[in-house]
Amino acid sequence: MTEADRTFTVAIAGFGWWGRHIARRLAGHDWLKVAGIVEPATGNHADISEMGLAIWTDLAEPLALDQVDAVILTTPNTLHEAQIAQVAAAGKHVFCEKPLGLTADSARRSVQACTEAGVQLGIGHERRYEPAMRALREALDAGELGTLMHAEAAFSHDKLIHVPADDWRTRKDVCPAAGMTAMGIHLSDLMLSFFGPVRALHAFTADRSLGWETGDVVSVQMQFETGMTATFSAVLHTPHFIRLHVFGTRRWVEILNDTHPDTPGGKVRMLTAESGQPTRQTDFDWDDSVTANIEAFARAARGEAEYPFTTEQMVHNIQILEAIARSAETGQAVLLADV
Repeated sequence: MTEADRTFTVAIAGFGWWGRHIARRLAGHDWLKVAGIVEPATGNHADISEMGLAIWTDLAEPLALDQVDAVILTTPNTLHEAQIAQVAAAGKHVFCEKPLGLTADSARRSVQACTEAGVQLGIGHERRYEPAMRALREALDAGELGTLMHAEAAFSHDKLIHVPADDWRTRKDVCPAAGMTAMGIHLSDLMLSFFGPVRALHAFTADRSLGWETGDVVSVQMQFETGMTATFSAVLHTPHFIRLHVFGTRRWVEILNDTHPDTPGGKVRMLTAESGQPTRQTDFDWDDSVTANIEAFARAARGEAEYPFTTEQMVHNIQILEAIARSAETGQAVLLADV
């Protein structure tokens, strides 16, 4: 029996920007089937009907269906913990869009709920699946960069600048530390996957143009347990920009993305430099990393492969988020051991 013969059926909870994107990406997939959408806002129901999908207004409805294997949560951040517990208690696998939670303890409870229920937990950090990031992973594993010294990253865009002033994305209690839950948390996930746990960090936020309670720019300086350092930023009001730069004693590598993960097309450029040698450039085509992550989650749920994200990494990334929010509020550095 081929993989295409074994359908994995999901329900998507939430039909905002990202719920719509996932539904479009999975439309026509060989073996991942979207059964329907959970969406309480009736104004979105016509668009769901146009996609030929079932419409539910309550999460309990798809959880009662035997044919639904898993639920993909694309709901506001404050709902994730309770919904993960609800899905796990129903014996369904659950894929949660970032962030897993807003506090480390919340993330720990979600992991525990899935572990106790024996269901797979997935997390929406698709950037690990980009071809350039996989190539960097291979280079790091092979020691090609030498001793790692420092890393820099940025993930910024202006896709959200027209949301209503009272939208949940503008609120500090739902989206703390400006662009962290929208973009920055992808960078911290990449960094912890490449460089290991963070020891301490210092973060700053500001409101430069949007007037959002949470702010519109965040910058973070981190020290890892290995001793190397890193900085990253996320800006909510600037043209698209995605960059990762890793500095080693033997070689540095810079990765620049032309487009957002939701926008097909464009190139990803990987620049590599060594002392005394001309800089080399390798180009990668855009790849659907969002679908790749959901495929990996489904395979893990079916017991066919290990999921690349460990639960320890999932929790640690929320420790980083909580530490950044705390540091931005107090102006002080935060030790991750205290979170």
